[in-house]
Amino acid sequence: MVREGKSAWKAKYFERIVELFDENPKCFIVGVDNVGSKQMQTIRASLRGHGEVLMGKNTMMRKALRGHLDKNPAIEKILPHLKGNVGLVFTKGDLTEIRDKINDNKVAAPAKAGAVAPVDVSIPPQNTGLGPEKTSFFQALSIPTKISKGTIEILNDVLMVTAGDRVGASQATLLNMLKISPFSYGLIVMQVYDSGTIFSPEVLDITDDDLCQRFMQGVLNIAAVSLAIGYPTLASAPHSIVNGFKNLLAVAAMTDITFKEAETMKEYLADPSKFAALAAPVAAAVEEKKVEAKKEESEEEEDDDMGFGLFD
Repeated sequence: MVREGKSAWKAKYFERIVELFDENPKCFIVGVDNVGSKQMQTIRASLRGHGEVLMGKNTMMRKALRGHLDKNPAIEKILPHLKGNVGLVFTKGDLTEIRDKINDNKVAAPAKAGAVAPVDVSIPPQNTGLGPEKTSFFQALSIPTKISKGTIEILNDVLMVTAGDRVGASQATLLNMLKISPFSYGLIVMQVYDSGTIFSPEVLDITDDDLCQRFMQGVLNIAAVSLAIGYPTLASAPHSIVNGFKNLLAVAAMTDITFKEAETMKEYLADPSKFAALAAPVAAAVEEKKVEAKKEESEEEEDDDMGFGLFD
């Protein structure tokens, strides 16, 4: 009876994962290390109506996906990423919004001896509130301290644990004594699956402005290469036309050849005084700004003087 119940449960699980892939074109592959059952309930509640979390053994998830490859071959791309303690979050909504909801559901956690630190942990200068009898404990960890008002004060910022290292027993004890919870745990988005494509979650941070900037940089690169090798393209054509027009103006300036667009240039070359007339308004504006700046400086000096002498 127990074996039949387990078989029935597996069959329902396989049906459920296939159903979720058929109904949802998008999903996240998330890491669930250090996530407790209570926190998982909170995450499920926050995603209700927006997404659904599915957990299970990796072998079961792989078996369910392989059995569905004939109907949805694209999900084969997910198989290599089902390693370690992972789960799936299915959604029909905006990937960025759901990712933000997942990241918001993290809880602070104290440092435990033997745990791998996900981030650097530092202790800032502070009065610990601990009595002088704990001084030897700080000395053992090479933390500079002094006694201030009967309590231990940490003098400098101290790096306790480096990201990727395991937390030592003494380090965990000290952090707990100082009531510092340096870590935060929650679902970690590892990969994103969207309609047959799988990619890193960093792609979700790319904005339209980033895409436009990359595209324009590519256009500039194509234009530069095209101009350098003399091969015309849509990207280089405007530059080639402008450069050609400059050459025509240079020829007209050195010869008697003229055309409509070169007439103004020839007028200025024939009568250089027109350059001065053209530059006069600009020079006047610059001079006016200088006068205004001097007035402001003199007013500030008068305000600083306040009308008092040295011996008043």
